[in-house]
Amino acid sequence: MKKILLIIIPFLLFTFSCTNSIEDEVHFISGETMGTTFSIKFTSKTPIDILQIETEINNILQIVNQQMSTYIPTSELSLFNTSLDTNWINVSSDFAFVVSEAQKISKLSKGKFDITIAPLVNLWGFGPDNKPETIPTQDVIDEFKQFVGYKNIEVRLSPPSIKKHNPKVTCDLSAIAKGFGVDKVSEYLLSKGINNHLVEIGGELRASGKKFNNDWIVGISTPNQSATVQEKIKLNNLSMATSGDYWNYFEENGIRYSHTIDPLTGKPITHNLASVTVVANTCAESDAFATAIDVMGPEEGLQFAKDNELKVYYIVKDKNKFSTFYTAQFENLISKGN
Repeated sequence: MKKILLIIIPFLLFTFSCTNSIEDEVHFISGETMGTTFSIKFTSKTPIDILQIETEINNILQIVNQQMSTYIPTSELSLFNTSLDTNWINVSSDFAFVVSEAQKISKLSKGKFDITIAPLVNLWGFGPDNKPETIPTQDVIDEFKQFVGYKNIEVRLSPPSIKKHNPKVTCDLSAIAKGFGVDKVSEYLLSKGINNHLVEIGGELRASGKKFNNDWIVGISTPNQSATVQEKIKLNNLSMATSGDYWNYFEENGIRYSHTIDPLTGKPITHNLASVTVVANTCAESDAFATAIDVMGPEEGLQFAKDNELKVYYIVKDKNKFSTFYTAQFENLISKGN
């Protein structure tokens, strides 16, 4: 960690020394949060105190992490999960908002997106617990499924609070919290008059305004270990998130178990949809919709996207190669010649 800091700090100092220039360069801030990395690019027509901006962004991300992490025992989410109280529990307005947004998408997707999936995530070893010593049996899966279901919780925004219908219900916000963190940072930059920026956390991102006079150009990664770009798209005041199982899985007896769990079956997905990218107005929406469609698979997911007029890009594994398709709403986003 000390070696990393020695590299980053001089770079930030150099960027800060250039703050008297007008909008003729892209400023850059990066760091770590939510078990991954973040990066922020922006331009400004007025002098910017980069170090102050960086400090305030880190504070914002620390607060979001303290609210929504399952890995921090004292987080707001962890305290809610360990509580056996079935009365209304007061929470922060941000926490209630995220749960409210998650519930809307759960209802829309008929339970394919479900934040009460935490027991199953942990059962399969993709939460704070380690990989299971044995693959769960159907009886064990059924036992855990009785605590899963988005209708087992209620949320209200005023006063911000959440209620369990079953004291053993627990939640996992990992499929929406990163997106929300991106939104919070973007909204902070807008409040500072930094209207042209690109915020990214762990591959989820939000683009505001333009990079100089052009839309921001971002890439959709090929779903393998090569880190190559499958497609370039242009974003202007839009967010993007990708869901796929090619980075997070384990293998047992030659069988690959995806980190994406279907809340209705209680098991990892097995279809051939390698990744799905969703573009929406907010990153929280993009994040949650990407997970929901990833659970659905290519056919059901495509129909869902069409029914809801979503901007979606699919990469499907076909034997030893990948094929792609996308919705009509996504087509205009594809960057040609950049």
